[in-house]
Amino acid sequence: MQAMPIAHHAAQPVAGPVSSLAGYPAAVLCWLLSAGVYIAAKWVAPEMPPWGLCFWRLTLACAILLPIVHRHHGAMIRLLRTRAIEVVAVGAIGLTLCQGMIYHGLNDTDATTAGIIMALSPVMTMVLARFVLGEPLGLWKALGALVALAGMIFIVAHGNLTALLQLKVNAGELWIVGSAFCWGLYTVLLRRAEFGIELLPMVVLLLGAGALVALPFHLWELFNDERSAMDVDSILALAYLAGPGGALMYYLYNKSVETLGASRASMLLYLQTVFVAMLAYLLLGEGVHDYDLVGAAFIVAGIVLATVVKPRLAQPRVA
Repeated sequence: MQAMPIAHHAAQPVAGPVSSLAGYPAAVLCWLLSAGVYIAAKWVAPEMPPWGLCFWRLTLACAILLPIVHRHHGAMIRLLRTRAIEVVAVGAIGLTLCQGMIYHGLNDTDATTAGIIMALSPVMTMVLARFVLGEPLGLWKALGALVALAGMIFIVAHGNLTALLQLKVNAGELWIVGSAFCWGLYTVLLRRAEFGIELLPMVVLLLGAGALVALPFHLWELFNDERSAMDVDSILALAYLAGPGGALMYYLYNKSVETLGASRASMLLYLQTVFVAMLAYLLLGEGVHDYDLVGAAFIVAGIVLATVVKPRLAQPRVA
């Protein structure tokens, strides 16, 4: 659902203060459109199965963006000739599995809860980067990860830890946790891969790879899920997911990275959770549960500990 994380792509020059300021509207609109994906997917869940939604969103978004990156087609083809398996694997984890799990989860939980749980993914990324990339975690990051994890557990248990011990949990929220894990793993693998082409062409390749992997799951649904028939709601939802919530969202994210820089553009990701809650209230009539608020407070505290608090450097002793 989220825009593509920043990896070791060619450095994008950050523009001056005026241009940089102009990048914020693009970033805010990007995360607003991304939040709308949760709403559209929840709205259409009774009519369209998750893998069909995943396949068509990825396929159509890829088709829309492909002509826009026509100048990079040569580099994209060269990358596929040498590293196609890696591209497909990363696209499968970050786009097919991540999105498919969210759509599965939204069958059994509300969009607000899903948005809050997905806010945990950056903390999961930090932990996975420690084991996959060997990046130092540090005391504050580790403590932040534990606090955020406690918040996620509280949400999944609906505030009832006894139910958690008895394994009476909402399967939909477990799907969302799995999606957040896949997103963190995707981010780390993308960093390690260093594919070496610009961000937007890489997005197009990964969208195509994700669609390819989603196709067998969608074909299975066509024969086994009664929701597979297209209706008006499904077509409208797909139009949003592929256009404003897909191709346009990725394009705006790419522009925000160019103007704001990777760090600032990525930190605005947390706006998505706020937008999901607002849109779910306005369009779906969802409320915010007590356990959502408590869990969100823990997750926010964990994020602050992991990303804002810096360890104090030891002061040199004066002889």
